[in-house]
Amino acid sequence: MSSTLICYDGSPSAEHALARAYRCLDGGPKVLLTVWSAPERVHADSFGYESPANGPSYERLCEVFQRGACETARRGAQLAAELGGEAQLRVERDRSTVWQTILEVADELDTDMIVTGTRGATALQSGLLGSVSGALVHHSRRPVLLIPTADRGAAAAVGAA
Repeated sequence: MSSTLICYDGSPSAEHALARAYRCLDGGPKVLLTVWSAPERVHADSFGYESPANGPSYERLCEVFQRGACETARRGAQLAAELGGEAQLRVERDRSTVWQTILEVADELDTDMIVTGTRGATALQSGLLGSVSGALVHHSRRPVLLIPTADRGAAAAVGAA
C-alpha cells in the first residue's frame, strides 16, 4: 500500500506542514522522514588534521547529530499523535543532499506524495544552496505538496509531470 511521505525537520514550517497534512489528507499511511547531515570534515581533510585530543571525534559528532535527528522525529510523531494520527518514523543520513535523500526514500517506499513545508531549519543552507522544497518540486517524479509557513496563506499543490 502506498503512503504519504511527510518531511519533518522540527522547524515551525515543518510542524505547520505536518498539522495540515493530518487535517487535509485522507487516512492512508504516513511516513514521517527526518534527514540529518553529518558535520563537514572539510577543515580536517583539507589540512590532514586529526581530531583534537580533547575534542569529540568525527564519529562522536555524527552520533550526536543522528541522536538529535531521532529526537526531532520523535517530536514529530508526538505531534502526529496529538492530531489523532500515526506515522511510521524514518530517520536517514543524507546520502548526497537532503532533497536527493528525500526523493530516494520516496522512490524506495513508492509513496503517493511528498509533503513539505517551505521554510526549513537550515535557513543558511537554503540561502546558499537553494531550498529543499524548491529542489523537490523541480526534481520529483511524484506529486509534491508544499505547505507555506502559517503566515503565508493556504497550501499550494504542485503536481509532478
